[in-house]
Amino acid sequence: MTSASAPTESRVTITTEEGGFGAFVAYPAGLPAPSVIVLHEIFGVNDDIRTSCRELAQQGFIAVAPDLFWRHEPGLDLNSWSELEWKKGLAIYQAYDLEAGVRDVTAAAGIAAALPGASGKVGVMGYCLGGLLTYLVQARSPVDAGVAYYGGATEQHLDDAKGLEAPLMMHLGEDDEYISAEAQTRIRAALQDRPGVIIHGYAGQSHAFARHTGTHYDEPSATLANGRTFGFLRDHLG
Repeated sequence: MTSASAPTESRVTITTEEGGFGAFVAYPAGLPAPSVIVLHEIFGVNDDIRTSCRELAQQGFIAVAPDLFWRHEPGLDLNSWSELEWKKGLAIYQAYDLEAGVRDVTAAAGIAAALPGASGKVGVMGYCLGGLLTYLVQARSPVDAGVAYYGGATEQHLDDAKGLEAPLMMHLGEDDEYISAEAQTRIRAALQDRPGVIIHGYAGQSHAFARHTGTHYDEPSATLANGRTFGFLRDHLG
């Protein structure tokens, strides 16, 4: 099957018993293809996340970015360089229900596996809040692989590590101002014996070093991390 009749981008609605929420979808040039759920930071499904989805599509994946904040403000699309919008996203993040988020991501994975042209294989990747959710979903749900970029507060949920079975890759900036060196040591210690877990550290890098429009964006480190991500997902999703 080829992608001749498939849209390059679209939006889908994910319906659950708790309500429905939207997701941005970017398609690759060829189908069938595995799906990757892309989980946003505190800024919602913004241009940065859509760019990440397009990059995944260029690598041969169907990328699906669900609206994690739909219970608070559906369709949130914030700029990371605006102090006012940063504070708005942070307030939602502080009120966010992680357990509800895990349920939403699990529902999104089910939809992504059944999209037209999807192979049925599903991975999850995310940034900051999305990185934490990636880790939690990997520990609790049957997804095929996960990639967590600087998952904030992961060290507060290390009891979940015992549930990790599917392959998981983590990217951590070694100078992350939100994930301390002590927290990173705890994360590594808790995950070192889990099968299929790979943790990469990036010397001199701050939080969000892979955010395209971020003030801490570092192209060499982001390129290295993304290359590792694409290869890892290709290895485990086909």
